[in-house]
Amino acid sequence: MSSGSSFFITTPIFYVNDVPHIGHAYTEVAADVLARWHRQSGDDTWLLTGTDEHGQKILRTATANGVTPQEWSDKLVREAWLPLLETIDVANDDFIRTTEERHEKNVQKFLQKLYDAGHIYAGEFEALYCVGCEEFKPESEIVTGTGELVGVKVCAIHSKPLELLQEKNYFFRMSDFQERLLTLYETRPDFVQPPSARNEVIAFVQQGLKDLSISRSSFDWGIPIPWDNTHVTYVWFDALLNYVTAVGYGENEEEFHRRWPANHIVGKDILRFHAVIWPAMLMAAEIEVPRHVFGHGWLLVGGEKMSKSKLTGIAPSEITDTFGSDAFRYYFMRAVSFGQDGSFSWEDLNARYHAELANGFGNLASRVLAMNSRYYDGTTPKPGEITDAEREIHAVVAAAATEADASVEAFHVHEALAHIWTIVDALNGYITDQEPWVLAKNDDTRERLGTVLYTATEGLRALAVLLSPVIPLATEKLWAALNAEPVLGSLASQNLRAAGVWGQLPPGTPVSVLEALFPRIESAE
Repeated sequence: MSSGSSFFITTPIFYVNDVPHIGHAYTEVAADVLARWHRQSGDDTWLLTGTDEHGQKILRTATANGVTPQEWSDKLVREAWLPLLETIDVANDDFIRTTEERHEKNVQKFLQKLYDAGHIYAGEFEALYCVGCEEFKPESEIVTGTGELVGVKVCAIHSKPLELLQEKNYFFRMSDFQERLLTLYETRPDFVQPPSARNEVIAFVQQGLKDLSISRSSFDWGIPIPWDNTHVTYVWFDALLNYVTAVGYGENEEEFHRRWPANHIVGKDILRFHAVIWPAMLMAAEIEVPRHVFGHGWLLVGGEKMSKSKLTGIAPSEITDTFGSDAFRYYFMRAVSFGQDGSFSWEDLNARYHAELANGFGNLASRVLAMNSRYYDGTTPKPGEITDAEREIHAVVAAAATEADASVEAFHVHEALAHIWTIVDALNGYITDQEPWVLAKNDDTRERLGTVLYTATEGLRALAVLLSPVIPLATEKLWAALNAEPVLGSLASQNLRAAGVWGQLPPGTPVSVLEALFPRIESAE
């Protein structure tokens, strides 16, 4: 992707039937890191997130709590979902709610277009439905219950009894798009990522696609079908359309053309909706399909997917209150291979916080700036003649910047961080080898001391830029301590794709002593 191109990235819109846990926050942070990276590389970037507020599950939750579905949605968005974005420092450009007029009226335009083109018909329907998934379940996801539910058909994901629904519904002719979808996966192998997700989607579509029931008449909490107001739109058909209604579909063609197509980051449990149903809907409406659909893995706690019903959901604030938002963001982007399942444990978080953030990066930054203060009256020294040791640092920084950018292009955030961390490790090794505290004892090695400390300080400049999408608070503090803004501009204005170019911080720049970026935590769980 060349600099200056459009990069529209989305998270799923999250159900407001409950409060967020770290699985939701993980998706938000991943999308935010990708957006920050592209934004800071000069791409025309737009990060969309939001909430999904229609459907039977919301209606039942609201009723159980003695309020209307709209009151319930408003409360959850205000008290839980918007605060989450602040808790984990997500810099989203838009937040869409499916109860907003800009969404509802343009969903109806989309439906009418498909109806007029003959892609929708009325039919009778009977099938097993999971309210938790808001989905009629395919045979592969229907299992026989155990324990109290022996002999009962249950959802393989939620382990809850399925409901037999019998309705006259409207159907989307999804079966018509089977071959076009298979051609899409074949001709654009990176459309669904990672490869394991792509293979799963292809296998599903090859089994044969059925037409999709897209309306409900047994309850009224949803967007009315425009030609038949006794029906409301199936919640998934409504929800998927947020990705286009948020960027002007139906009312602002210029904005829509500027942003679309999108890159979707989704959990693997909703991959099929995004990689099968969604592109088929777009094909029917003669709209370009998304650029990429990336299905990430689950966060596991004690070997199980997190779930509120099983009490394994951990609130993000439980982590950020102790470790801070930067550590939350760093940990989940580094410890989990993006695209695969990852296990969360307090022990691993605590170990990485201290080994990698506090001792590895934070200690490096404070040591280098302290030596500049001590030996050079608080300025960045002038380098003298360089040796192979410095050339190696230059090469490590240049390679890390290039390889991290390539990893981000491929949605491999964990690999990007591993590349950037080679700079941390190289600089720590370099300072140990060069022993600036020894060089400082002798006037004959004064020039060499300047070279060593300039090299380490300029390395910190590159690290501040490269790590800013992941740990924005700590890198802002480092940027301020380097006093880089007066000479180089704000940290947010630094082009990430040029971060590896050596020698950007001018010698003589005043620096200040840096407080510990990641203070030790004595009583972490």
